[in-house]
Amino acid sequence: MANATTSLPLFEKIPRKNTIQRGFAIIIFFLLFLLLVYRLYFLNHYGFTWILAFLCESWFTFTWVLVISTKWTLVDYDTYPDRLLQRVPEVELPSVDMFVTTADPVLEPPIITVNTVLSLLAVDYPSHKLACYVSDDGCSPLTYYALVEASKFAKLWVPFCNKYNVQVRAPFRYFSGDDSTTASGSDTSSNFQQEWKRMKDEYEQLSAKIEDAVQNQNIAPCDLTVFSEIDRKNHPTILKVIWENKEGLLDGLPGLVYLSREKRPNHSHHYKAGAMNVLTRVSGLMTNAPYMLNVDCDMYANNPMIVLHAMCLLLGSNSEKEIAFVQFSPAFYDGLKDDPYGNQFVVMLEYMAPGFSGLQGFIYGGTGCFHRRKVIYDLQLDNIDSVNEEILKRVGSSKELMKSVAHALKGKTNSPDHLSNSIDTAYQVAGCGYEHGTSWGRQLGWLYGSTAEDILTGLRIHSKGWKSAFPRPNPQAFLGCAPSGGPAAMTQQKRWATGLLEVLLSKDCPILATLFAKLHWRQCLAYLWILTWGLRSIPELCYAILPAYCIITNSHFLPKVQEQAFYIAIVVFVIHHLYTLSEYLRAGLSVRAWWNNQRMARITTMTAWLFGFLSVILKLLRISETVFEVTKKDKSTSSNGAHDVDAGRFTFDESPIFVPGTTILMVHLTALVVSLLNLEPPAHDGLGSGLGEVLCSVWLVLCFWPFLKGLFGKGKHGIPLSTICKSAALVLLFLHLCRMTIMG
Repeated sequence: MANATTSLPLFEKIPRKNTIQRGFAIIIFFLLFLLLVYRLYFLNHYGFTWILAFLCESWFTFTWVLVISTKWTLVDYDTYPDRLLQRVPEVELPSVDMFVTTADPVLEPPIITVNTVLSLLAVDYPSHKLACYVSDDGCSPLTYYALVEASKFAKLWVPFCNKYNVQVRAPFRYFSGDDSTTASGSDTSSNFQQEWKRMKDEYEQLSAKIEDAVQNQNIAPCDLTVFSEIDRKNHPTILKVIWENKEGLLDGLPGLVYLSREKRPNHSHHYKAGAMNVLTRVSGLMTNAPYMLNVDCDMYANNPMIVLHAMCLLLGSNSEKEIAFVQFSPAFYDGLKDDPYGNQFVVMLEYMAPGFSGLQGFIYGGTGCFHRRKVIYDLQLDNIDSVNEEILKRVGSSKELMKSVAHALKGKTNSPDHLSNSIDTAYQVAGCGYEHGTSWGRQLGWLYGSTAEDILTGLRIHSKGWKSAFPRPNPQAFLGCAPSGGPAAMTQQKRWATGLLEVLLSKDCPILATLFAKLHWRQCLAYLWILTWGLRSIPELCYAILPAYCIITNSHFLPKVQEQAFYIAIVVFVIHHLYTLSEYLRAGLSVRAWWNNQRMARITTMTAWLFGFLSVILKLLRISETVFEVTKKDKSTSSNGAHDVDAGRFTFDESPIFVPGTTILMVHLTALVVSLLNLEPPAHDGLGSGLGEVLCSVWLVLCFWPFLKGLFGKGKHGIPLSTICKSAALVLLFLHLCRMTIMG
């Protein structure tokens, strides 16, 4: 039996059948192709609107080809932690360094970071093999104080979780009152009840201390002298070992380190990528674990066996030189019912992610990902067992770090029970000037040049021939909080679109990686699907303007009802939406969730993604630089918005990002009024606008319904008057251009 267990694989790749879905996808492509052929055939017979529609529909067809290619081969991963524990003794499991990044104590409240750290410290893995590093780019004494207090609570919390096999190890979720999260096996003894109440009281005291510190700056006695008169954008490195497992106890508390890297006004700090590289160097000196987990401060470990699931893939047979990183599916707790902001990505992760897995693997998503340290150090597949002097020179002038890199490439680690011994050398490699003359950010570590440093770094890794894995264990690996308002959601989408376009236009473009590196062709197409998000704003915006333009000028861009091609456009519209609806239903979502995501896709593309596109254009013209904008994290724990009557209602602010959406809505309302009152001018060719253009305008008004409600809303639910005025001016300009077209 022992031999049988040893021979069983630690993970399996399971192909998913999708024959019917493939068939419908091909039908949609065939219909799109027929429509393009029809337009091309009559291109000389019609004017500007026909040509513009042809160009836009060509882009939509190209995008659909990318979708078909990515979804063609769906693969799921199953992992078996029990087999790993039977095969590898706990004392021989590899070490893991866990990185938590935070940048702003206001947008990312310390209590959120604390819960993430506590969930990581309590995972089911030998404690002496773990070390948790928290990077605080906000250089906040509040964050440091919260971690110090959390370490005291962790000494009680971790043994409690281990003793009673607690499944949810983020305290705020465990004590939320939901039976599904408070259950601890079948233990209902009086001892458990007493300890449970004690732990809840301790956590409430911890939360009260942190909240009091945030609200009143009332920080209990704590060594905060290094934070005195600190400017968060101009300060030396602050490195504190909050806790270390000096006895090396198997069931002790993992080490906990606070780090705020040096920042100076005349040095570029490269946002999150720079923070991750500093964490890599500092942890390399202190613990040098062969594997690294990085999570955002709001993404807590929801599955206590998550490290074991990752090790199944990283240690599995034939994987040592294949799988570079294991990206777990991001998911969200307390998500609003029916996903009103379209930011939970359930369907994308259900179908597109397994499609990536059928190729070279899913993208690196920036959080919830386990990396091989030697891959981050940029060791090629063909020289993985060699360590030469040239490799060591690229890491910088620190001899200790060179030695650490050499050890990492040979599989050697440092003991995590003597973290304090490396503080002096760690200060050196955390300095803002250390990277000068090195390969950090260019060949080593997390790459610079994009606000989407995760996608860029993952693309570079895939380009070198490595693969990645995308397992989805039950329960879900990590849970985070999705943006809960319009401004926050739009800010996040804009940052993504900006960063993705920066990657597309960089020297790491997937097309170049396919031609000159080891990126597979279909993996290139899959990357193009996501990297072109920002570019989609232009054809979608043009296509959205066409119906209103045609109604106001009494022209047309759609085939007439009496033409057979009209029914091609109708059928492709209906089948495509039935296809997407079936995906939502099969994923267990509602029709309303499908509709919310459809309308938000239109809103996001023509607002946030448009601004992401413009941001990159301004960068290319050297007019301005892109800025990494931190998304505000919501620390509310109410379930599905049940305690908030306004949950799910779209919110606005005075950001210009809402101007395009408001303008599009007002343009189409104007067009519908023109059509309703028969105010169109005579058609030049006798074929004016018809039913198709009117239906398109109605459809777009429905898609921008939150903006229509915002025109009459109050407070944060209403569109600011300044935005309405700007949009009205753009509508008048549009009408003037239409009038000039008519007169010309």
